[in-house]
Amino acid sequence: MQQPLSDIAVDPRHVQADDSFHVVFCVDDRYFRCMGATIASILEHNPQRHFAFHVMATKVSDFNRERFESLSSRPGVRTCIHLLDPLMFERFEPYTRSSYYSSAIFTRLVIPDVLKSYTDRVLYLDADILCIGSVDSLAALDLQHDIVAVVPDAKATTERRVAALKLQHPRYFNSGMLYINIPRWLEARISQQTIDAFLENGERFRFPDQDALNLVLDGRARFIDIRWNYLYGLVGDLEGNRPALAIKPGDATFIHFAGSVKPWGAWCEHDSVRLFERYHAQSAWSDQPLDMQPQNYKEARMHSRFLWARGKRLESLVWYARYLKMRRRR
Repeated sequence: MQQPLSDIAVDPRHVQADDSFHVVFCVDDRYFRCMGATIASILEHNPQRHFAFHVMATKVSDFNRERFESLSSRPGVRTCIHLLDPLMFERFEPYTRSSYYSSAIFTRLVIPDVLKSYTDRVLYLDADILCIGSVDSLAALDLQHDIVAVVPDAKATTERRVAALKLQHPRYFNSGMLYINIPRWLEARISQQTIDAFLENGERFRFPDQDALNLVLDGRARFIDIRWNYLYGLVGDLEGNRPALAIKPGDATFIHFAGSVKPWGAWCEHDSVRLFERYHAQSAWSDQPLDMQPQNYKEARMHSRFLWARGKRLESLVWYARYLKMRRRR
């Protein structure tokens, strides 16, 4: 029998009332290194603020647990790992088995139930986000009458998904950042409605949980400035041989590298790699190297394209041959 979201237990030993700004991540062991840089970037730009960092996962290695919990030795920082029963997500597997996504993406739907005894406001972030400014104005945002604050997705994505989902309001958000009013979310039963929407229509969703959330929150989410989830795709820059990070001062507080190339892929040689290195060096995972070469056949193919755009034709052909070899082996 599947565990209802409302039955999730909270460990009272960790519940403390304080003035911390709560931030939560939903990651597996592969993304702790990346999340570490996200946390380091937040701490660097907000030295006077108290933070409580939460991680939700179905499994965490001892190595990553120790590294994450070591952050609590810093003044004003608390950490908490919430282990979830993987059986909770079995119901989604038929819909995600043949896609890029795993059923673990639905972990974020349990955030309000798990954290309701910790705080009434929580910021969810994807682990491919870097902070380059203060969160003070976001923390001061009055959410009293709002379920969640979100940021609009790219214009082209919005137009396609609004049409595909037949949304009543022509707005569509990227779920990599959600600033949640926990009591209002729970009162409106957003998580259960999202699950119901996915189980009913999941086969036609392009972005599984994001599409479901947009369908359920159609007309009920508060849209805020794009600086709080500034979407930045590296592929376009690299295919156009533009290695510079093209963000004007003040345009972004959270940069979300939401595309298929990430700034921890040092092989791409984009300026975002140096930005990631800056925060990675301050993180608890600083001894773990960046990806110096493509990690799979898809990255190998992209690397070949990027090298060709830079005029490195021989290297490009070498990597294309590696891509073909890696693809045959998969």
